[in-house]
Amino acid sequence: MENETSVTEFIILGFLTLPELKLLLFVAFSCLYFLTVLGNIIIIAIITVDGALQTPMYFFLRNLSFLELCFTSVTIPNMLVNLLLEETKISFVGCATQLYFFLLLGVTECLLLTVMSYDRYVAICIPLRYTAIMNKRICIQFSAACWFVGLLVAAGHTAVIFSLSFCGPNIINHFFCDIQPLLMLVCGDTYWNEVQVIAVAGVVLMLPFILVLISYIRIITTILKMSSAKSRSKAFSTCSSHLIVVSLYYGTAVFMYTRPKASYSLDKDKWFTLLYCVVTPLVNPIIYSLRNKEVKGALWKLGDKMFQRLER
Repeated sequence: MENETSVTEFIILGFLTLPELKLLLFVAFSCLYFLTVLGNIIIIAIITVDGALQTPMYFFLRNLSFLELCFTSVTIPNMLVNLLLEETKISFVGCATQLYFFLLLGVTECLLLTVMSYDRYVAICIPLRYTAIMNKRICIQFSAACWFVGLLVAAGHTAVIFSLSFCGPNIINHFFCDIQPLLMLVCGDTYWNEVQVIAVAGVVLMLPFILVLISYIRIITTILKMSSAKSRSKAFSTCSSHLIVVSLYYGTAVFMYTRPKASYSLDKDKWFTLLYCVVTPLVNPIIYSLRNKEVKGALWKLGDKMFQRLER
């Protein structure tokens, strides 16, 4: 019998198969990461310092920006370093840690988007009870619950995957330690592990998505019943930004994590993964700032204050 050797480290293949594009990709991803970090920090700063934005909607938006900031930082900095190296290694523990935080932040964001849709539902469909229902204590409890569920799901998934036997190839055909590329390296049959991944993804992604869908059906129904065109326009504008973000996030995540192993194409999937690892965290602050008069107004006020201080 052949001796089985336990894998102690992995090689992240990333984009090493495209050496002629490494420098271009490094510059492009560096710029996108910088803009993502800057955009989300600005959103967090504006909401924190502007008293007019101390409402439940902006409380959750600040949490979302913080999540996006952390989420993109789990994968992109390491990918940028790997683009500059000839051989890109990550330890077994390092890989498990990266997957854990990736899942923690991803699941938490998924649930937070659901809570934000409920906030919009209460604001538009039950406006007279909005302040009573979405009080500060409830907002904190909702946020804490999102993080708690994220911790449980991430811990469970990571523990299960890294308790499996990795005894063969150790090359991950991706730019970070994700579930599907790791399952490709497991020795033996991974059928039940794939079923588990799809089942958990179905609950974590599809159930919140259904709740979001129900919320927006009720929201749209209520908006269409409004007699004033101005009221309808204002209501739609407060929901459209969140709806765009939800569509981007759920669309890519559902496609990636609810498919059977036979449909994987890692060479293509790692490019598709860039949508929710790079593009979505960048798009969020742009959508919420350009389409939101209150955020734009707060941004101008913050800019004026900074300019006045510089003049002094």
